[in-house]
Amino acid sequence: MSTPAPTPTKTDADARLLLAVSYLRVSTREQAERGGTEEGFSIPAQRGANQRKADELGARIVREFVDAGESARSADRDGLQEMLAFIAATRVQFCIVHKLDRLARNRADDVKIHEALINAGVTLVSATESIDQTPSGMLVHGIMSSIAEFYSRNLATEVTKGLTQKVAQGGTPMRAPIGYLNVRKTDDNGREVRTVEVDPERAPLITWAFEHYATGETSVTGLLRELTARGLLTVPTPKRPSKPLGKNTLYKLLTNPYYAGVIRYKGALHPGAHAPIVDPALFDKVQSLLKVRTAKMTRHVQHAHHLKGLLHCGTCGSRMLLDFATNPRGTTYAYFVCSGRAAKKTNCTRRAVPVALAERLVADSYAFITISDTTYQRLTADVDAAFDKRSAGNDQEFTDLTANRARLEAESDKLLAAHFADAIDLDTLKRHQDRIRTGLADVNRRLAEHSEHHTGGRAFLHDSLQLLTDAHRAYAHSGDADRRLANQAFYTRLDITDDEQLRPRLAEPFATIFREAHNSGDEGKEAKREHITSFDVACSRKTLWVGADGLEPPTSCL
Repeated sequence: MSTPAPTPTKTDADARLLLAVSYLRVSTREQAERGGTEEGFSIPAQRGANQRKADELGARIVREFVDAGESARSADRDGLQEMLAFIAATRVQFCIVHKLDRLARNRADDVKIHEALINAGVTLVSATESIDQTPSGMLVHGIMSSIAEFYSRNLATEVTKGLTQKVAQGGTPMRAPIGYLNVRKTDDNGREVRTVEVDPERAPLITWAFEHYATGETSVTGLLRELTARGLLTVPTPKRPSKPLGKNTLYKLLTNPYYAGVIRYKGALHPGAHAPIVDPALFDKVQSLLKVRTAKMTRHVQHAHHLKGLLHCGTCGSRMLLDFATNPRGTTYAYFVCSGRAAKKTNCTRRAVPVALAERLVADSYAFITISDTTYQRLTADVDAAFDKRSAGNDQEFTDLTANRARLEAESDKLLAAHFADAIDLDTLKRHQDRIRTGLADVNRRLAEHSEHHTGGRAFLHDSLQLLTDAHRAYAHSGDADRRLANQAFYTRLDITDDEQLRPRLAEPFATIFREAHNSGDEGKEAKREHITSFDVACSRKTLWVGADGLEPPTSCL
């Protein structure tokens, strides 16, 4: 955070006046808000000391930068970064800090920050420490920086040790969750004791939330709606007012063992000294319900199959999901189910499709799009004739582009020779070379496009035709990964109708090739249509899909 100062007027006195910036920082938000004021006590004290130091230097502070509640263990602080950017863009002679540890508490950051100040021509000044650019001053600077780093690391170690000891005694090492309040008391010896008490306003609502969810008659979303209606709000802070809970917050609340008297610290569970507001048996019941419902929500996405995500319901158009059912004997069977029906988003009555049936329908569809060698030869000749005809009209353009490239290259060689013969100066050579370089880039780009449109397009269609000659056999002998790629390449959509038919929609260029093959070729004349982009693949009604035990036999690929 920065505080701008009035823009100095350009007078002779100002020209002789030294300019400075002031940097202020406190480590914790508590320090920044101590005393009920916006800046607490420490920041005004630092500001006064920095101002006195500026007066001693005969400098005027033109900008103040403040980091309230920011640790110096990291240089990624808004106020610090803003100050470094300001210094780099303006003419400032001094950067004044209250102490060096306000600026950085590790040697690496101290070196980087000091280097940035030196590069900008700025002298670092401490209001309470004797540092300057002399060898002895730099020595003091290095010693003080190392001491600050030691203090920071040692403080972190002591804090961790204290928190660990506090947890071992049942204390709360973090801010108490909603339903509890962090309070401060004074013991008989007059010492301040920080402890946790039950929030009389919110704790009954938290207990009710666990009891209500344990009935199994509501979801997390429904529970959140009812809690909000009952008036559950977060605890206000000086910076944030009370507000209703979010869904993620409520889910974390329901899974927090703190309410059952247990503290989770660094992944381990410890018995807490605070009063539980939820019975442990009730907490365990809620965890079991959450796990079951989470498993139901994710079971559609944790299994892989080469048709997963490619099939759609031919009745309502919804995507079909992979699902599993287990009979009383423990045997699991795979199905594709309509997601619209499963989520009750549509009125679809589409029954589940056995995975084996869907696999056979898709495999059979490749027999319908496979073309013979005769058709392949005829279509290849048609492709070549079409490209040859198109190229004939563009031959002149290709010739002109090639000639223009040769002319530009020759001109470049002549200019270079003239420069070596001292006929033109270097600036003239560079100016003409820039013009020639731009012209050559444009010519080469247009030649590449010409090659891509004709050579690349011809090769692509040849490869596509070649795939169609062997599509059925290749698909039958491919693995799951290659089958998935094939389905994505050949089809834009695969619909399974209610009468056990697959209606695939061909992707380009296969839709056009397939239409031409059936409209003018000798294959499938009975299927000729004006616009063929999809066709039906029916499953034999005589296929035995239901075994003697009343459920489909397991699919081999799964």
